[in-house]
Amino acid sequence: MKFRSTVIDSLAYISPPSVWTSAFIEEKLAPLYERLRLPEGRLELMTGIRERRFWQEPILPSEAAAQAGIKAIEKSGLDVERIEVCIHSSVCRDMLEPATASFAHRLMGLSPNVQVFDVSNACLGFLNSLSLLAAMIDAGQVKSGIVVSGENGKPLLERTIQLLLERDLNRKTIKPYFANLTIGAGAVAAIVCHESLSPEGHRLIGGITMADTANNDLCQGDASGSGLGLEMQTDSEEMLHAGVSLAERTWQSFKQELAWDEDSADRIVCHQVGAAHQRLLFDTLGLPHERDFSSYQTFGNTGSAALPITLALAAEEEAIRKGDKVAMLGIGSGLNCMMMGARW
Repeated sequence: MKFRSTVIDSLAYISPPSVWTSAFIEEKLAPLYERLRLPEGRLELMTGIRERRFWQEPILPSEAAAQAGIKAIEKSGLDVERIEVCIHSSVCRDMLEPATASFAHRLMGLSPNVQVFDVSNACLGFLNSLSLLAAMIDAGQVKSGIVVSGENGKPLLERTIQLLLERDLNRKTIKPYFANLTIGAGAVAAIVCHESLSPEGHRLIGGITMADTANNDLCQGDASGSGLGLEMQTDSEEMLHAGVSLAERTWQSFKQELAWDEDSADRIVCHQVGAAHQRLLFDTLGLPHERDFSSYQTFGNTGSAALPITLALAAEEEAIRKGDKVAMLGIGSGLNCMMMGARW
């Protein structure tokens, strides 16, 4: 897919104030660690994640998303009345019905003349939303819109800690819960519009998608049957290799679509899983490690917000400069992969 006239006008994120270090989580799991004789520091050593962030008080996904959305609107030069689409793209949702976007729309004070809907695709929701909105803009249906994501992994992490302490697990049976301990929280939003409304905006060039749904059982999460909260189980090792294999196939198509090669991107921003995933992905695709920009060390895995938060951080820290080519590489459970190129 190619985009002709769509730009990101502004990008903003919210960093929750409460920091949970990996060491702090291991303290909470001390009885399990002692019983199974697990070495302290294992969580950070295996993932590269030192800490993740959470809100101190309970917060709905729409509330977190709206905070980021309001910040993006304030950064934008676009009149808020010109926003014609509002997409909420998180894994987390307020409820099954209505769309979480409807709550975020109200909290942001957007016009009633707005298409309001959710896009749900695990960790790829934000990138999927950018591509949908870009297609609408290129088709002349709308001139501008906002994509928001509000992810809060705290309930899942707290439920996982409870399960690990309550159940009679061994070193093998704790493995499906390990990925849950990497989850964090954060919110992000992007104002996306036609280039005529933001001549200095960051141009979306195009991208490619690919699916491997034969592996959709490698990471699955839902409300628990007990009604006590969320539960998720992941075959982390198989997920790592299947995801990178899918990314390798997607990368070949992406290079053809955009006429890029391994040296084309000045900066590479990926979905943030952890150190092992980042190393294997870059090695497999033949990408220069020094062009990576990561946030998993201090944010953990924030679902659909992970890649765009990292993109916003890279721009904020001037790791991305005007004119740079940026490759955004996303992989999500399902399995799905989306890669998108931009000119900053």
